[in-house]
Amino acid sequence: MLDRILTGIFLIIVIGAGGFYLLTMPQRLDAATLADVPAGDAAKGERIFWAGGCASCHAPPKSEGDDRLKLGGGAPLETDFGTFHAPNISPDPDAGMGRWTFDDFANAMQRGVDPAGRHLYPAFPYTSYVNLRLSDVADLWAFLQRLPAVAERAPPNDLAFPYNLRRGIGLWKLAFLDKGGPVVDLPPDAPAAAHEGQYLVEGPGHCGQCHTPRSLGGAGGMKGVRWLAGAPNPEGEGRVPNITPSTSGIGNWSASDIVYYLESGFTPDFDTVGGAMVEVQKNIARLPEDDREAIAAYLKAIPSVDSASAPTAGSTSE
Repeated sequence: MLDRILTGIFLIIVIGAGGFYLLTMPQRLDAATLADVPAGDAAKGERIFWAGGCASCHAPPKSEGDDRLKLGGGAPLETDFGTFHAPNISPDPDAGMGRWTFDDFANAMQRGVDPAGRHLYPAFPYTSYVNLRLSDVADLWAFLQRLPAVAERAPPNDLAFPYNLRRGIGLWKLAFLDKGGPVVDLPPDAPAAAHEGQYLVEGPGHCGQCHTPRSLGGAGGMKGVRWLAGAPNPEGEGRVPNITPSTSGIGNWSASDIVYYLESGFTPDFDTVGGAMVEVQKNIARLPEDDREAIAAYLKAIPSVDSASAPTAGSTSE
């Protein structure tokens, strides 16, 4: 009898382990689809580089000028799960991405999988980058290939158990990583600029990663019904503000106020950008004026969500 019980327990363990292994296997983009993507245009890729804020995480802290294009790894990101270190994404063949292919890069950007087949932590915002057009991913890849190679390796992540077990991220992805698509429904009369702004904000700009609260105590996916309504600071100090058009957000800002803020760093009441937004604003100021106007049009068109009340309707994602 005891032998049967032990055999049953063993079989349950084996079946459970097999199921976990299959469920958490990294899922890559379709190879045939990637093969059809045209070669990228580096000039166009620079726009995606600044929209995506690559320098904010991967360049040296507080770097200026050409140093912002030396992507050897940036400042540590302190979180409740441990410390993440942005990796070297320069073209260096040993410390950076010099041996990567475009397919490797696209899978990292949109499926959170590195060339060795390991899950990447969602501190890297691939849940937003999944909304990028593959042609833009190719353009960004072409631009990154032209940047200086940096030979220094970034420090490894310092994460507590069980967050240091990458395989478990496969389960997180099953719940929170989709195939991309609009996060909110824009009104039928939204201008064309708002739709381009939606692409920039929800895709390369990954604004929701900081401005939207998350489920599961901050460990889960972004709450679509609270899209851009403000969230706890992932680094532990204060809150990231509400940027919806509500009275507790930026509802009293005009579209031109938003554009000027993104260009200059000055708010309508003559305050200045602060905190982590300093780097974001610095990046967006490098974009064409049309892009800043598109972002402003989108932020004026999205559902209004009050910081202190129940969420309003209008979201297509939870």
